[in-house]
Amino acid sequence: MPQNSKDSNVHGHKKIVVVDNDAVRAHQLATVLSFVGENFLQCTQEQITPYFDNSEHILTVILTGDLSLSTVRIVKDNPKVPFLLYDVVDASVLNSHVNVIGNISTMLNYAQLTELIHHCHQYHNKLPRSGSHFSSSILFRSLIGTSKLMNEVRFLIEQVAKTPASVLVLGESGTGKEVIARNIHNLSSRAKGIFVPINCGAIPAELLESELFGHEKGAFTGAISTRKGRFELAEGGTLFLDEIGDMPQPMQVKLLRVLQERTFERVGGSKSIKADVRIIAATHQNLEEMIKEGTFREDLYYRLNVFPIETPALRERKEDIPLLLKELLTRFEHEQEKTIRFTEKAIESLMEHLWPGNVRELSNLIERMLIMYGDQIVDVAELPPKYQHIDVDAYTPEYPEELQEQDAINALFSDFDYDDEDDTVADEIIDVTQQDSATDILPSDGLNLKEHLAELEISLITQSLAKHDYVVARAAETLGMRRTTLVEKMRKYHLQKPVETCVL
Repeated sequence: MPQNSKDSNVHGHKKIVVVDNDAVRAHQLATVLSFVGENFLQCTQEQITPYFDNSEHILTVILTGDLSLSTVRIVKDNPKVPFLLYDVVDASVLNSHVNVIGNISTMLNYAQLTELIHHCHQYHNKLPRSGSHFSSSILFRSLIGTSKLMNEVRFLIEQVAKTPASVLVLGESGTGKEVIARNIHNLSSRAKGIFVPINCGAIPAELLESELFGHEKGAFTGAISTRKGRFELAEGGTLFLDEIGDMPQPMQVKLLRVLQERTFERVGGSKSIKADVRIIAATHQNLEEMIKEGTFREDLYYRLNVFPIETPALRERKEDIPLLLKELLTRFEHEQEKTIRFTEKAIESLMEHLWPGNVRELSNLIERMLIMYGDQIVDVAELPPKYQHIDVDAYTPEYPEELQEQDAINALFSDFDYDDEDDTVADEIIDVTQQDSATDILPSDGLNLKEHLAELEISLITQSLAKHDYVVARAAETLGMRRTTLVEKMRKYHLQKPVETCVL
């Protein structure tokens, strides 16, 4: 039968399994593990198989001596269990497996052993979570991204959710601090209770106490009936105190008392009410600096900061932007029944942006693009100028000649001041034709109107550009057209500033 050491003292803790057929060597290992303070079990290679029926209770397995084929197979078949090798004859057979964490030196060393055990704990912490935690569309709602930073946030949420500890969510505005708070609530034992958010910076200081603790009828002018506060509404659930850094100092004192005593009174009341509420606070401010400045209470800070979670800024996890775009577009498509598509270049340009407004800014941009380019493809040229971080020529369509001719005709008559009376238009056209006949510009054998108009346009554009030293914006103003239109015409006619030559 396998020997069991310290097993009766600590039930449910992960244990080290020492597999050794050599009684002397096994005793040496047992002595060191007892000194380290680890829970361990001892067995022979023939006795090891049943332990893997419940492998989630195994911290690590220490293999020793000559390994049988069945023992080697166990390493391969249990990738969730980390293994350590001690005095193994042919360690190279197993060292290639990722779940073989390391080799214990023949001279047993306390520092080395504790370090390897720590690595085994880390191995368990980094394992993909089983069950529905990460696969569920309900849990981790809106925590989009596969970056290392977002994976760390998910891990921290999972660790603290099942505990009653207070959580302080830190991060810039727009990073999704409330989303993190809601996920902590959804994963906690209070998930069936209510999640009550309140923005401490959005409520006037004189009303905040009533909002949090409620008031009795007649407590102040306008209190025409008894009203429950957020603490009572969140009973059995979670209270989310957003922007806690904006809470006035008198309210900080009252909040601290509630956190310490777990009771409160309504404004104007004397009856103590029990507060069975889990507190999650959030802020974008540096509370430690506020403590130094005397604007935030240090004792309240330590009450709230039991388990801090830092929400990463979007610029720190730019690799998540394509996934965020996809998720946000899906939501807007359901709401507005239209969508857009971003080109690869547009996405690349967005990934170069610094995103001071974080995910909220990205959401606002997508909504703006939906309004302007609904059901179209958005390239870099369609993005607002401050999001254009890649130089890409805008696409200029080539129209059929008939449409180009129509455009030229429209341009010819665009200077006329049309009104509701047809004779005014006719008079202006007659004036133009009379001027043309006076200059005899129409040859007796006729001309190509399209070429003539093009030559005239080139001449006028060239004159305007030369007059303004090829400053396109000023030339366009003189010609009464938009700068972009003039740029397109310069491209069409291959017009550019002459290269100055240097005379020696």
